[in-house]
Amino acid sequence: MKFWFERGAWASAKAKRIITDLIPAQVRRVAVIRHAALGDMVLLRPFLLELRRCFPNAQLTLSMVSHYTYGAPVDLVDQVHTMYGSDQRQVSVREQIRRAQALGPQDIIFDQASTTRSHWLCLLSQAKLKVGFPYRPWQRYVFFDAVVWRSDFQFEAETMLDMLRLLGFKPRAPLVFDLPGPARVHHKPYMVYFPTASVGSKCWPQAHYTQLIERLAVAYPQLDHFVLQGVMAWESIDPMMQTLRNYSNVVAIKPTSLEETTGLIKGARVVIANDTGVRNLAIAAQTSTVGIFFSTVPYRYWPKYALHEAVFNPDGSIPAVDDVYTAVSSVLLLSHMERIPPPPRHAVNTSL
Repeated sequence: MKFWFERGAWASAKAKRIITDLIPAQVRRVAVIRHAALGDMVLLRPFLLELRRCFPNAQLTLSMVSHYTYGAPVDLVDQVHTMYGSDQRQVSVREQIRRAQALGPQDIIFDQASTTRSHWLCLLSQAKLKVGFPYRPWQRYVFFDAVVWRSDFQFEAETMLDMLRLLGFKPRAPLVFDLPGPARVHHKPYMVYFPTASVGSKCWPQAHYTQLIERLAVAYPQLDHFVLQGVMAWESIDPMMQTLRNYSNVVAIKPTSLEETTGLIKGARVVIANDTGVRNLAIAAQTSTVGIFFSTVPYRYWPKYALHEAVFNPDGSIPAVDDVYTAVSSVLLLSHMERIPPPPRHAVNTSL
């Protein structure tokens, strides 16, 4: 193997010597660190699928953190390693170190988290090669043997795949997520709105969502409009639904499991959401999305393939209802056009 880069990455002199002795078919143990919530977990799926293709004989281990296991892609790995998280603060430092060391020796470690916890795990673990995407330049010298730069202007799943491009591999395009589970079967087409997020600062005002749903429910009466509620008490959609009670095609949905949510998302024509895990779940489900951004950068979670749109203002102000309505209408129109088969090609009479 060799490193494939000029200026877009970094590798230590030691790593450049080590990599020449690594043969993909002979790599036996590979660990991936991903200490993150649902949305970031589902974006890891393309990396794990490509990792399996790159190192077909390796045992793949996913290192998670105990308070972020929901939606983890455990179906794509051979083994799971779980670090103590914020839900287990009573655990002693000695036991935390012991748990980190339980990861065991690896041929390659890919740190896809770049958190304080993941950095300590890298320091406490043995590996021939440690690859990461740190936020700060100095971190490469302390924690890693090779790095790619984490960009705010590229889709996060693509940045993760840069770690494999660095090693000379060719990931498939467009991205493959292979998200398990069937799509929801419904008697008519529908779209999904998710008006909350992990924190309130990411949430487009509910009054804006209510206006948007009212307009779209009237403009698209042939669709059902499902409003999805989050799991926390503050994420209640009851006030919105009270205002929308006179629209027969607007329905509140309160899923009881991740599988139910995934099926709902898979069957939708489009998902409208804030910067949240549900939108990333829709991206992984290959469902069209319209994301609403104003407190976080959009590019990191905006794939430039399929039908995905991001609505944001250059000054970071809250987007207007009109702008989101226009984006949704555009995505619906384009998705409808994609489903219409092209007209048959008739033979042309070229005789004179």
